[in-house]
Amino acid sequence: MINNPYDSLLVHLAKCNDKDEIKSILTALLTEKEQREITNRILIFELLDRGMSQRDISEQLGVGIATVSRGAKAIQHNDVSALLATHRNGANGDA
Repeated sequence: MINNPYDSLLVHLAKCNDKDEIKSILTALLTEKEQREITNRILIFELLDRGMSQRDISEQLGVGIATVSRGAKAIQHNDVSALLATHRNGANGDA
């Protein structure tokens, strides 16, 4: 039986305690553009949570309104509060 590669990635990342190892894995998996898209998605979550309008977010980040709308839909269907707390406390992992 072949394991689902995405599930394998999730299990591996959950076991990682080393930020550099995780960064290395994500760098191998994601292009620079994909990494920027993830960065923008997190910023979209942050700005939506602060009450900024989708149009203002689109203009501030230089992304399309559809990109912001997809982020808004994602935040409605998924609890990203822990991710936002980590982001707000800085990238050092002290959340």
